This record gives sequence, structure tokens and C-alpha cells, in this order.
Amino acid sequence: MSARRIQVHAEFAAPDSASLSPISLELLAAARSLARGGRVEAFAVGVSGDAAAVEAGAHGAAVLRHLAADAETMAGPVLSAALSKLFADEGAPDVLLFGTTYDGRDAAGRLSARLDVPVITNVTELQELEDGSLAGVEPIFGGTLNVTTRFADARPQIFLVRPKSFTPEAIGGAAAELVALAPGDAGESGVARIVGRQVAEGTGPKLDEAGVVVSGGRGLGEAGNFSLVSELAELLGGASGATRAIVDAGWVPYSYQVGQTGKVVKPDVYIACGISGATQHLVGMKNSKTIVAVNKDPDAPIFGVADLGIVGDVHKVLPRLIETLKAR
Repeated sequence: MSARRIQVHAEFAAPDSASLSPISLELLAAARSLARGGRVEAFAVGVSGDAAAVEAGAHGAAVLRHLAADAETMAGPVLSAALSKLFADEGAPDVLLFGTTYDGRDAAGRLSARLDVPVITNVTELQELEDGSLAGVEPIFGGTLNVTTRFADARPQIFLVRPKSFTPEAIGGAAAELVALAPGDAGESGVARIVGRQVAEGTGPKLDEAGVVVSGGRGLGEAGNFSLVSELAELLGGASGATRAIVDAGWVPYSYQVGQTGKVVKPDVYIACGISGATQHLVGMKNSKTIVAVNKDPDAPIFGVADLGIVGDVHKVLPRLIETLKAR
């Protein structure tokens, strides 16, 4: 089969950051595995380029096309315009990979409209087909069923990939060649500016990057009992998570939510406390390496995915765990 030319959306970890986000490194790993010896490129919008080129190269990108922009620039309109111009001038790649992030979805949707090609979204796996094209595997019905979707006849093939679907791996490559990405005509949307940001304050590791996640659900009984989850997570050097139910109830902010409409996590250890195991939540954590569940209902669905199950009252189990860890 012939080699593929694949381009990857490289997002920065923060608006003023020089490093790439975890999802960008995951996409580069996917691109390397699918390129079949072809060229892997990255494209980015942001304030920095040099450091990102080093990181992108270490993860397999030969080129980083960088569109210089300040932190107030909306990435979606300017990136889609720049890529549309690039493809018109130099030709489109075989495959485009975007992460399922706010900027990724915005840019992919706008580019889809400009190029008049579809996008396969919410992809957790990319499959090789006999004709040399790719198909996206997408969970539906809350993750209870997977469907495989392919393009009938579209170039480039655009995929939106869910975070934590691939494992990033540096291969020690040289810095990617840094090439300026010329701006295109973004129209009226190009003048829109980000005038403010709300950053959720917190200590410890980020929820979607933590090696240990301790999450709480309705079984905690009331908002005040979430402190048990937070304390246990802190003692384990991890992050606190939550189900949609207690986020909707106002117990904790949305930034804590794990699930289909929240964050997808893949820690080494996931501890589910008072969580029944609704499908919406399982979608966001079922690929964790080790799952520990604490629930007083022995028939709770969460035990169906747990590696270790504790049938017991979280109000008794968690204090004992905390006491034991403090005694060490």
C-alpha cells in the first residue's frame, strides 16, 4: 500500500504556553502508526513555534506549520482559513487529524464547510481498510455499541479523535522544520477576539492527566461528603472527579465531570466512590488501567467494569482508607 501524508492539529497546552497539549501528542502517535512511511506534519496557531517544533519532532512530525497569533485570537476561524489556502496552493494531505477539543471541533467544522468534505467525529480508533482508506470507530448509545464509519469519496479524510484514544510516545526525532503558515481570508469571523478566560483553580494534577483519579457520585449522599473524595485523592497524589449527576446538582464544578459530556480519563488507577455506573459515566473512565469501585449495592453496574470491588458504604470505607493512608 502507498504511503500516506497525514497532518495533525497541534494545540498548545495553554494560550501562552510553548508546549503542546497531551491530545496533540496522542494524535502524532496515531499519525505515525498510519503514515506507512509517509510524511507526518503538524499545524498550530499560537504565540510560540520554536519549542513546539522541537516537541513535535520528538513525536515524529517532519514539519510544523505555525500560524503566529496572540492569545486573544480565536483559533478556529483563522486556522480553517489558513489551511484552506494552503491546500488550494499546495494540495491537501490524505488525512487530517483533529482532537475533540473546543478549538479542534471549531476548526474541523469550519474547514469541512470550506472544503465541502465531511468529518467523522468522536473517533476512538482508526482502522485500515483494504482499499487504502481509513475508517473511524465511534461509540454510540452511550458507549454500548461501536460503529465503523468510512468516507465514500472525500479528500482529505478528516477525523475528530477523542482524547486518550492513543498513547503518546516520543521517538527522539530531530526538531520539526518550522514553516510559517500563511493566513487566509477568515472573513468577519476572523476579527472576533477572546476578551476573557475563566480558569478553574485547583491544586494537584489535572483531571485528564492524573495517574490516579478518585471520583464521587450520588452515593455520597450530600455535597459536604465530597470532601472525602478530595482528601483521598490528595493523599494518593491524584485528582478528584465526579459524575454528571452531582455536577448538575451543583456539588462540584463542571471541570470535575468525568463521562461522555465531561472529560475522558485513562489513569493508572480509577477509584469510583458511590457511583452506580451509568453508561454516560463509564464512557469517560472504562479504559483506566485499574478500576476500584466502592458501592453498597452489589448489583451496581460499576462492578461490571471494576478490577476490584468493595461492597460497602462509602461513608465507612473512605474514612478507613484515609485513616490507613495517613498512618503510613
